[in-house]
Amino acid sequence: MTGTTPKIKLRNVHKAFGEKVVLDGVDLDVGVGESVVIIGGSGTGKSVTLKCILGLLHPDQGSVEVDGESVVGISQRRRDRINRKFGMLFQGAALFDSLPVWENVTFGLLAEKRCTRSDAEEIAVIKLGMVGLGPDVAHLYPAELSGGMQKRVGLARAIASDPEIIFFDEPTTGLDPIMADVINDLIVKITREVGATALSITHDMVSAKKIAHRIAMLYDGKIIWAGRTESIDGSGNEYVDQFINGRAEGPIKMAVRA
Repeated sequence: MTGTTPKIKLRNVHKAFGEKVVLDGVDLDVGVGESVVIIGGSGTGKSVTLKCILGLLHPDQGSVEVDGESVVGISQRRRDRINRKFGMLFQGAALFDSLPVWENVTFGLLAEKRCTRSDAEEIAVIKLGMVGLGPDVAHLYPAELSGGMQKRVGLARAIASDPEIIFFDEPTTGLDPIMADVINDLIVKITREVGATALSITHDMVSAKKIAHRIAMLYDGKIIWAGRTESIDGSGNEYVDQFINGRAEGPIKMAVRA
């Protein structure tokens, strides 16, 4: 990324909740069109990092830039403009039970009055097709869908506005291994087709290795290793090695109640 402006840039980002320090100087770049995955155990600050980029949380210290523009402490109008660049696949899909699938997919577009309801339905059918779902699904309700179908609908919603940046929050959580692989393939396919930059968080190493160009590990509030996906098995970092191999023994100590 030398000589180019990163799509997302974090420098020395800190965030604490009371005495609990979650982020303690996070530095991370995500290049244009790149797919970066942040790995780490539960409670290490992966979601907090995303929320600082999205403006849902304000860093206590440090800078966050999108396309070279600082997004910390900006006005709501500027934040709304920046957020139009974003799409997001939430953990568990996070669909609205009371809305049919097509309204779920185009919820953001309708809420911002960026299209009519008739246009929204057409857009939804197109986006559902991109994730392998037929037009008949558009008028079903979330309760009528399997977990894998719900995740696909969530992905269709994430790309409904043709975003420049897509965030994936634990995209394979709760899915069986086969459906998880289907979702991973879709993420790779969709990000390539729409030309989006992707930033994902997960503890699923199979998913991380499949969808990422680069992987960064967050531990103890910092990025302790970052590199090309194919180099992670030989990272030489004992924390990374323990995490990716799922070993109980090592420098990472898990809190277990007696």
